[in-house]
Amino acid sequence: MKAILKGCYDVDKSAGAAATLAVNAGDVKLSASVTTFVHSPSLTGFSLAVEKPNSFVVDYNVPKKDFRFKFMNTVRVANKPLNLTYEHSRGDNRTVLDGTFEFDPANKVSVNYALDCGSCKLKYTYVHEGLTTFEPAYDVAKDTWDFAVSRRVYGDDTLEASYEISSKVLGLGWARDSKHAGCFKITASVNLAEELKASKLSAETTWSFEM
Repeated sequence: MKAILKGCYDVDKSAGAAATLAVNAGDVKLSASVTTFVHSPSLTGFSLAVEKPNSFVVDYNVPKKDFRFKFMNTVRVANKPLNLTYEHSRGDNRTVLDGTFEFDPANKVSVNYALDCGSCKLKYTYVHEGLTTFEPAYDVAKDTWDFAVSRRVYGDDTLEASYEISSKVLGLGWARDSKHAGCFKITASVNLAEELKASKLSAETTWSFEM
């Protein structure tokens, strides 16, 4: 049995907390999650999920009475992996198809297509020497590019930067994923198109416990 506690704070919103309890039942994992915010102490989210890793996820949002289905599969093309994902949310009738083709550990191409709105995004990922990741992405519908770069430092820490050309939003982030020092993520963003360039700041930390 595994328990996960997550705390978050958003300058524009409020502080919040989430808890997830997961139990392994053979090949599948059963989990329950709750979410609440300081300014609204009642539970704003309660969901139940059944997951088989690398195969499927069925998630039920209790307050919204909404199901989300996600199916995953991997096939080999020219002896290279092609990861396929199908995701459908019944509440907003949204269906998303995603495919990622991995040429080698350093190079892969992804395609994301939303059936409801016709949105299609293409992304190329290049990992340089296992430390620095470059991710240019092209939005076919908007005919715009986004760029992201991240650098792993000190083993467990990652520094991130991104820029969305269509919205002119610049983002910066610092994340840590460590079994000994814990996990957290701090992000900041600013809209360069705004005359008053006020930054948005959010922080998130996660604790995991084996029970």
